[in-house]
Amino acid sequence: MDVKIDATWKEKLQEEFEKPYFSALSDFVRKEYASNVIYPPAKLIFNAFDHCPFNKVKVVIIGQDPYHGPGQAHGLCFSVNDGVKFPPSLINIFKEIERDLSVSIPQTGNLERWAKQGVLLLNATLTVRSGLAGSHQKKGWEQFTDAVIEKLSSESTHLVFMLWGAYAQQKGAVIDTTKHLVLKAVHPSPLSAYRGFIGCGHFGKANSYLQQNGCDPINW
Repeated sequence: MDVKIDATWKEKLQEEFEKPYFSALSDFVRKEYASNVIYPPAKLIFNAFDHCPFNKVKVVIIGQDPYHGPGQAHGLCFSVNDGVKFPPSLINIFKEIERDLSVSIPQTGNLERWAKQGVLLLNATLTVRSGLAGSHQKKGWEQFTDAVIEKLSSESTHLVFMLWGAYAQQKGAVIDTTKHLVLKAVHPSPLSAYRGFIGCGHFGKANSYLQQNGCDPINW
């Protein structure tokens, strides 16, 4: 499969790519793409890493699964392609940014603009079968993305991790809170957003922390 991944990540994750579990995962994913409709398109599996080199990461947002509807997923968590209707969680993310920072809700749900500023939009599982949420869970992706989080935590300083919902918070348990800012809230889905996501102020808090540590804020 022709997948694109930034050279900095290729180097940082080389050991991971060579492990037996990753070889088994690659075989599984190849077979799935050959026999089913899988999202995102194969060349965009590592899109989050391709748009946000390791040494440019400032903020990490952890999602769970790619979107499993046609044309939505393109390798960045919570993000959808230009022209695609905003999913409910993304609407709530934009509502909170508007409330927190008085930034108008944008015309597009494509978050590449964040990734290019240093926001790693990392799903725990990087592929999914069309219409079947969670279909590629427990195949090895979680081990891989755990390694990504550990690598960022241990080799970087002053990152902001946004952990929304119990799943992301559990996945973020390895983060060194003495070196990084960890922001926790309920998930932005309509089921929970008004129980603490709306009002969390994460986007303003992230920018304050970045500026305090000599980094440019994110233009959310």
